[in-house]
Amino acid sequence: MRLVLQLVARLLLIVALCLGAATIWATFDAYRSVDRSTAASAQRVAQALQALYWHELLLRSSRAREQLLPVPEWRTLETMKLISPGVCVEFQPAIAFEKPLCGQSEGLGKTPPSWFAAIVPIFLGSHAEVVRPVSPRAASAGTVVATPDAAAAISLAWEYILNVIDVALLMAAAIALLASLAIAHALAPARTIVTALQRMARGQYRTGLPRFRSMELTMIGRAVDALGGRLEEATEQRAALTRRLIEIREDERRALARELHDEFGQNLSAILAFANTIETASAKAKTDNGIAQDARMISQATHHLMASLRDALKRLRNPLPEELGLEASLVNLVDSWRSQSAARPTIQLDLKGDFTDIGGPAATTVYRVAQECLTNALRHGAAREISLHIERRAGDDGALLIRVEDDGGGDAERVAQSAGFGLTGIRERIAAAGGSLSILPARGGLSVAATIPLAA
Repeated sequence: MRLVLQLVARLLLIVALCLGAATIWATFDAYRSVDRSTAASAQRVAQALQALYWHELLLRSSRAREQLLPVPEWRTLETMKLISPGVCVEFQPAIAFEKPLCGQSEGLGKTPPSWFAAIVPIFLGSHAEVVRPVSPRAASAGTVVATPDAAAAISLAWEYILNVIDVALLMAAAIALLASLAIAHALAPARTIVTALQRMARGQYRTGLPRFRSMELTMIGRAVDALGGRLEEATEQRAALTRRLIEIREDERRALARELHDEFGQNLSAILAFANTIETASAKAKTDNGIAQDARMISQATHHLMASLRDALKRLRNPLPEELGLEASLVNLVDSWRSQSAARPTIQLDLKGDFTDIGGPAATTVYRVAQECLTNALRHGAAREISLHIERRAGDDGALLIRVEDDGGGDAERVAQSAGFGLTGIRERIAAAGGSLSILPARGGLSVAATIPLAA
């Protein structure tokens, strides 16, 4: 999962938790606000009745105080204005058949769902009535008792929650959107860093990352640049060591070729001459003791060894590109394989581009890679047709493309993981030249493709 999505998901989780906490707080505050309204209503009515009480007491001082109860004319419109919605106020001691004076509760909030009306009283409890004396200095003046309407309290709480939740949802959506945009903007440089790492994986070690605003990303960018520099330096050193190793190997090949030609070649020629002399002498003596037959067998074995030696010398001595040029050497390589046996598979050579000015290590690498690929296809597969395609890309700093395909079967993945001497030599040569190698399945067989830069 992408980091941006993970951060946004965590942000949404935090917003959801905060929204839930806000909902719980709004429910508690709205439910308990009824208690505050009840107490305020009782206090306001008590103060109003206290004023009425002392007014009546002063005007009618000849009457007994108990006759002032209940306070005359207290159930008025002015008193109704002092009572909060959903609260009922009662004067005690009350006269017979007197009903509480209640605030307006019809249309008070939206009707809450049944589950809300059932859950809230269980967790938050019920509302208590509030008692206030009409006059603290005259206990006989009576008391005011305010009682909240439970249904009205739940309706008020539900209305309050709906209002708060609407605003909270809008704020949560806005916060989530703006924070997501901020997170995406802050992590946008990560794509640039990943692209640079992908280029490094393809061999382009100089990334040149820009300076980021974030200090952490800047540190990562510097580390990537430093890593790219070290990888490029190590690659150059490895390529130089590989080129030196190939040069030493070529010198050893030439030295070994000279030794084989001088020592084995001369000895085989001498053995062949002795065998011919023995066969001739036996023929002149006209003796049938099998000596002539043995001499002929020695001559045949010597001819076979000399043919094998010539093949080995062809592979060991200096490559033909130094003598004939790249194009002629490739044609000669294919013709030599074709001429060895008529039963061998068909070899097709496809050359595209001008190869006249290609020489040195690039030509040698191309020739050796083509030689090894053809050898592997002919010796280790059951191919009926092999194609050798070599193309020169246009441009001064172009490259040579080599592709050898056969229909002899084979597992491309197993061959690519092989650590054989021939394939290892191909990899070393291509790496020394700064090129690339790929081994992929082809129709009925394998396809070995290599790229050799001419500027290397």
